[in-house]
Order: sequence, then structure tokens, then C-alpha cells
Amino acid sequence: MSTVLEAKNVTKNFDHNGQTSEILDDINLSLNEGEFVAIVGFSGTGKTTLINLLGGLELPTSGTVTCKGKPVTEPSPERGIIFQNYSLMPWLTVRGNVSVAVHETRKDLSVSERKACVEHYVDMVNLSHAIDKRPGELSGGMRQRVSVARALSMNPEILLMDEPLSALDALTRAVLQDQILEIWRKEKKTIVLITNDVDEGILMADRIIPLNIGPKATLGPEFIVDIDRPRNRKTMNHDPHFKRIRNEVNHYLNEQRRKHKESADADATPATVLPDIAPAHMKKEYAWR
Repeated sequence: MSTVLEAKNVTKNFDHNGQTSEILDDINLSLNEGEFVAIVGFSGTGKTTLINLLGGLELPTSGTVTCKGKPVTEPSPERGIIFQNYSLMPWLTVRGNVSVAVHETRKDLSVSERKACVEHYVDMVNLSHAIDKRPGELSGGMRQRVSVARALSMNPEILLMDEPLSALDALTRAVLQDQILEIWRKEKKTIVLITNDVDEGILMADRIIPLNIGPKATLGPEFIVDIDRPRNRKTMNHDPHFKRIRNEVNHYLNEQRRKHKESADADATPATVLPDIAPAHMKKEYAWR
């Protein structure tokens, strides 16, 4: 398989009021065509920053991000991004939100072909019955499906998903997981999923890669998910391969958290020790009468 997206020695810093925050350090990541990779980690480790770098929304402080050998310097339709917060236009219907993306990125299509494209991807996420509804009329899961349809309508080669399911209830989350996997299987996309749910990573991905706790977060070792597809979430808890991978990933993450806590405790400023002075009591003659 050929490499389609690659990060080499990438660091990312942010400057604010003269202070530099070092978010990511020495990130090296290579994604093969048609691969499904999950990046797992704790909140605040820089996972969203990593997605923004891969998508071209931000540029590295140092190092390079390349797509099919060319530097990534700006967003591109070949890299579709799905965020956690939907980012839908509330005044537009489902059809309108998807149409905006199609109009901007599929200029090679005729008007009738664009209309058919919109309807195709709305149907793919099972929202044809709600195509003329606005986001405010939809549930959280339905709004996230609009985001998926909008990203897919641009026909990206690579789909970058930044915790798109974390705010959903368990049932809606499972439905969307299955839809994304079906789309991945049919459309042969390369997918990067950012998640804080190890089980979700094992269910969906070919590889799981932890993002270590920052500042200066780095990628940890990869864990190969050698479980046959399709994977059944109802039986996976009894699968020895699933148990092994879950234990290995969780053990690694817990060790990272322990080391981070020990380092933070060692660097903490010692508490000021006050002298042991007993309060002086007022003499009787000065007491208020």
C-alpha cells in the first residue's frame, strides 16, 4: 500500500502574550491508502491540534506534513474533516448544508449531478426523511450525520474525524460507528479517528496509536488490531484478541498518566511552611466591655 498522508518530525507551538506553549513535539505518522487509524489519548493532549495539522488548518512550527508527497499548506477537498461540534449552518436545511460543500468542491459536476450528489450522501447517512429540516429540528446524532454527509460529499480521499461521536448517547454512537465503517468499506477511504475511547478504536481501526500527555506531546507505540472484520461489538468482550489489545493500550495509557502525575508532582512548587505561632489572646483589661 502507498503512503497518502505523512507527518515528519512535526512540532507545534502557540504564542500568547509573549508566552510559548509547546503542544506537540517530534510527531511522526504515516498513513497508508485505505487504512483506518485511531489516535487515542486523554483530553488536552493536543489531538485536535494534530487533526488541524493533518487537515491543513494549521501549519507546523517545524517539520512537514505531506499528502501524496506534496506539502500540506492549506485545507483541501481531498482531506475531509469532521469535528465534534457539528459546525452546521443553522439557517440552512440538511440539503442546504451539504449543498454548500458540493457547490464549493465539485464544480466539475452539472447542476443536476450536484443535486444527485447531495441526495446520495444524505441517503448514505439515512437522513433522506429529514433532508428539508434545519439543524435545530434534529437530534445531536442526526446533526453529526449531516456533518458526515457534508464531509463525504466532497469526495475526499482522506477522512479526518476529531472525536465526532464523543457527545452522543451509546445507541446513537453505535449506529454512527456502523455507518462510518460501512462507508469506509464501500468508499475505500483512508480514515483517521481521534477518540478517547479505546474500545471504539479497537472496534473500528486497523492500528491504534496513543498520543502521550503533553506539553510537548509525542506519539506512543502503535498497537495492531489483528481482529477479523466485520467486528461484532456484542461478542468482542469474549474475544481474547480484543481483551489483549484493550489491556495493552489501557496499560500504556495508565502508565503515561502515572508518569505525568509523578513529573507534575516533582515540579510543583513546595507549599509555603508557616511558622508555628499560637494566636495571642487579648489581655483582660483590653477586652471589650
